[in-house]
Amino acid sequence: MSFINKLFGGSTEPKEEKLLPWKNLTAVSQLGEIAKKSNVKTQIIFKHSTRCGISRMVMNQFVEAYNVDLNADLYYLDLLNYRDVSQETGYMFQVLHESPQLLIIRNGVTVAHASHGGINSLELERYA
Repeated sequence: MSFINKLFGGSTEPKEEKLLPWKNLTAVSQLGEIAKKSNVKTQIIFKHSTRCGISRMVMNQFVEAYNVDLNADLYYLDLLNYRDVSQETGYMFQVLHESPQLLIIRNGVTVAHASHGGINSLELERYA
């Protein structure tokens, strides 16, 4: 069995899960706070669909690549449980809804955004 694991990149040791400094985005009122905070610090919103395999895959890749030393606040939005927050996010930050989606907010506006595979192509360090 170890030959097969080595061949296909598997490991018998459990992989340590990387924890990000997520802040849950659960209320429309938080959006005003995010816009205000973005005047002094980059704000990042990750919109995730918990029922979508592609969204899960993109989020896992994002977590793996994310630099925890990045000078930014990182928000997680479960858009199935907080549809009103997801809709208002689009209105406030002028971005059409997609899922998964990442928004980078500076000075109250979206300076970059991407969805699906494009999320992991964004160079977050440019904005922090």
